[in-house]
Amino acid sequence: MLLAIQQADYGDLILEFINTYRDNKGKPIYLNQINEIIAYRKRSFIANFSDLFNFNEQLATQIINNPKELLPILENRIYEYIIEKDPSFQDEIKKIHLRITNVPRVVELRKIRSNDSGKLITVEGILVKATPVKERLSKSVFRHLNPDCMQEFVWPPEGEFDEIIELPTTCPVCGKSGQFKLIEDKSEFIDWQKAVIQERPEEIPPGQLPRQLEIVFEDDLVDSARPGDRVKIVGILEIKKDSQIKRGSKAIFDFYLKVNSIEISQKVLDEVKISEEDEKKIKELSKDPWIRERIISSIAPSIYGHWEIKEAIALALFGGIPKIMEDGTRIRGDIHVLIIGDPGTAKSQILQFAARVAPRAVYTTGKGSTAAGLTATVTRDKNTGDYYLEAGALVLADGGIAVIDEIDKMRDEDRVAIHEAMEQQTVSIAKAGIVAKLNARATVIAAGNPKLGRYIAERGLAENINLPPTILSRFDLIFILIDKPGIEDQLLASHILNVHAGKTKDNQIIDVDTLKKYIAYARKNVFPKLSEEAKNLLQDFFVEMRKKSSESPDSPIIITPRQLEALIRISEAYARMALKNEVDREDAERAINIMRIFLENVGLDVESGKIDIDTIMTGKPKSAREKMAKILEIIDTLAGNNECAKIKDIIKEAEGIGIDKPSVEKLLSDMRKQGLVYESKPECYRKV
Repeated sequence: MLLAIQQADYGDLILEFINTYRDNKGKPIYLNQINEIIAYRKRSFIANFSDLFNFNEQLATQIINNPKELLPILENRIYEYIIEKDPSFQDEIKKIHLRITNVPRVVELRKIRSNDSGKLITVEGILVKATPVKERLSKSVFRHLNPDCMQEFVWPPEGEFDEIIELPTTCPVCGKSGQFKLIEDKSEFIDWQKAVIQERPEEIPPGQLPRQLEIVFEDDLVDSARPGDRVKIVGILEIKKDSQIKRGSKAIFDFYLKVNSIEISQKVLDEVKISEEDEKKIKELSKDPWIRERIISSIAPSIYGHWEIKEAIALALFGGIPKIMEDGTRIRGDIHVLIIGDPGTAKSQILQFAARVAPRAVYTTGKGSTAAGLTATVTRDKNTGDYYLEAGALVLADGGIAVIDEIDKMRDEDRVAIHEAMEQQTVSIAKAGIVAKLNARATVIAAGNPKLGRYIAERGLAENINLPPTILSRFDLIFILIDKPGIEDQLLASHILNVHAGKTKDNQIIDVDTLKKYIAYARKNVFPKLSEEAKNLLQDFFVEMRKKSSESPDSPIIITPRQLEALIRISEAYARMALKNEVDREDAERAINIMRIFLENVGLDVESGKIDIDTIMTGKPKSAREKMAKILEIIDTLAGNNECAKIKDIIKEAEGIGIDKPSVEKLLSDMRKQGLVYESKPECYRKV
């Protein structure tokens, strides 16, 4: 407990601190802050804990150990000091808050215990839910309804309510009991908001549920953070009283944190601490002329081969540079990668490694994810009926990487939810009267199995994958893993056996911890710009590929502006890998090379043997679209008025223009699924 004499001393101490404390440059920072509060009518005085500690250890220690008693005393003294300087201040603002930042007592959410109760502590995590702003009754005026009295009085005489109103038992004016009525117009209210903070995904021990803590914002702190923000909160840990204690009440209580100050981690990748020694090591590594090859071979080194896929994962981990145009348009810098492959080709292992080495990552599988779990949702509190806005996996991965395994197993309605997050990098929600837009600036690395179990090379991409073209077109790089027996089997078997025997030490491989720091350092500090030479090379490649598309009317579209943007991002990622501030010719050449591999493997029209980007963009190559149009014309001609076209007649006509019988049957089946034609009689078709 604080003695009365000490209370006055602490009040004098805080004024001395404000008037005398100087920073390294000799500036009276806190005196300046008081002048700012008066000029801008602010409600909070912010003090750095280390400054308080340097000024007076006892004052700083007491603030941490007895905040509930000491903070109101100090706040009153600061308020009085401000009014002395400017008496008109009290007409507008009734109270000043003392906000303490950088409190060194950081407690992990899962290590909060009863001995922290009533103390000022710091917690770190992600804000996952927030209620709309409400009003809390801070000082109430009651009227005694006894006809002999009818007096009004302020209640409680000292202090404030927390969350539960305690009614007076007797009237302080006449001393009699009776009924009391709250007069809202004369009472005082304070802005109030409840939120929930959760452990960061990378800190949760395997197999455990993430721990959460309820927090309460008041006055000028409301709406200072939104779901998905990574926050560092200083607050007083208190016991939660849901209702007044009666006979037979439960003896079990929850904690909640009354927020004193909040810092929002704007800087992505602050979680990875890089020491000076680490920085030196990173810069030394980047000087290696083969650094890119070393990084790529360090991606999932226990898995044999798959060089291009590991290269794509490395590019996604480093990422390109996001750009914000003058008109506010945002161009994403994240490189989205999709791996489609036969069973047993180590897709999940590669993805797990990517989630482990990324400085910030959220791993999820398609089967275990819903649209709400991936993006955001509105939930209702069972006890209070309040609506909460709750952030999902892509919002929690903001500024990092979202790894989605088994993407083909997702339900269609859930898969649609990631469209906006992949291109616009936001998550919009409009439910239960809550309309919100959250940031989801995350790279998506996804993997899935082919539709029929194994990839059939004779079929196009859209027929092999259970994914709509709208999602396929948003991936910058798509790779196909085909399990082909052949000459490499001996090396593969030997590699797997060596891994199991623990004999895979390679000096060129960078360990996971160093690689994580290297990626974090590059993403935080390296922002390469395109050189003129790289610009010209990318432009020439794009124009050349487009020229091939315009050679004849039958030529398919090989490349679109979307791929040019992907090329720029990939070039920037290659430059970032070597910690270069400029994208040079070599980076652009590498980007063109990996884009060619992607287009030749995935963007191929299997019928014509030509590259056609529409196989990814629309799900149908140009050749298939043209055949479809011809079949529709034939049905139109043969059907005539109120008749239908028999299948044998359609085949006969189609063969005359070079479309064989199996193609006709397949096209008719596809067109029926799409609702373009229907079977009006057995084996007789009409247009819809």
